[in-house]
Amino acid sequence: MDHADVVDDPPKAPGAGPRLTERILAVATREPMSAPHRLRNDCLLALAACVLSVLLGTLGDSGRRPDALGWVLLLTSALLIAVRRQRPVLAVAGLVACVAPYHAMDNSHAASMFQTCVILYTVAVTGRPLRTLFVALGVLTLVVAVVSANNAHEGLQLLRISGWILAMLFLGIDVRVYRQYVASLVQRAERAERTREEEARRRVAEERLRIARDLHDLLAHSITLIGVQTSVAAHVLEADPERLDRKAVAGALEDIAETCRTARGELRTTLEVLRRSDPGGGRGPVPGLDGVADLARAARTAGATVEVSVRADGVPPSVGATAYRIVQEALTNAVRHAGPGPSVRVELHSADGTLHVAVSDDGRGGQLARKGRGFGLTGMRERARSVGGAFTAGPRSEGGFAVRAALPLPAADATP
Repeated sequence: MDHADVVDDPPKAPGAGPRLTERILAVATREPMSAPHRLRNDCLLALAACVLSVLLGTLGDSGRRPDALGWVLLLTSALLIAVRRQRPVLAVAGLVACVAPYHAMDNSHAASMFQTCVILYTVAVTGRPLRTLFVALGVLTLVVAVVSANNAHEGLQLLRISGWILAMLFLGIDVRVYRQYVASLVQRAERAERTREEEARRRVAEERLRIARDLHDLLAHSITLIGVQTSVAAHVLEADPERLDRKAVAGALEDIAETCRTARGELRTTLEVLRRSDPGGGRGPVPGLDGVADLARAARTAGATVEVSVRADGVPPSVGATAYRIVQEALTNAVRHAGPGPSVRVELHSADGTLHVAVSDDGRGGQLARKGRGFGLTGMRERARSVGGAFTAGPRSEGGFAVRAALPLPAADATP
């Protein structure tokens, strides 16, 4: 036999059993009013109840076969299944109005059992358990009382049959509780998903804001120093072209080159964050209090007189980086706005679990700060708040401008 003539049997559809189970669970957990084609299905179920009632009433005891009025009451009670979802209480009331006289005429009791169980089950599923119990007790009490008034023996027999009705009621209550439990799980899962998405968006926004602040501080500081150093070189060249001070020009150009190298290194470190798939890993060296001296040295090359006082130990990296950026932006503003040759004092000291940062100058920056342009002060305030600190800035009474920040030192973060 050639291999081409061999035809494999078609594979069986995998998961046929689980799909049926999933459908059953979907029907069990679905709300009655959200079922598709519910009116059509209810009408078909009502017709099936009519057929079943006719069969039970005809094939039962011939002495209890319903008469014309009994058939009308029996079929009407079966047709009430079609409106049981939309009007459950009305369906129960109509059921009692039909079933009570039907049993009182000593007709077949089993013929009306199906529609009674279905309607009471719907009441149990759609209503509160307390209402369901009251309705069930009321229906059973009324029907048993009517039947017992004519025949006590038949009343006891109907009471024994009512165990199926109670079983359907408790089944409906259990299904309702299970649906509520599933609905609460779904809501919790959706809430958790929304929370995760909001947390992810918040972290992305915070990271973008942090990078924007870093770029602003870095570029503003570097460009300001380069501008001042370029002005110094231009002044040396224009002051006395015939007696050119090559050493001063070379020093100014070297300061510009050093500022560019420092800015390029910090810019590379900042941009590496955007290229990494893991936002929390490898952010490079974080600037801290040990870099304040370099900031002061760069400000001195721009013509400012800077005094630095650092009395703080064991500062966490996050707080140290915040203090570094605040000092960097404050020195940049002093060099840019305080006027030629400003005197700036930088103080950092820790006391009572707080790192105090103060940068003050004697220039004219206080007058320019009232215009409110730029993002320098806003960035410093946001940096201080990011570590739970406080920030103030404004003109001094004796002249000049002052920047102050109080940054808490968390005990858990004290060790790097």
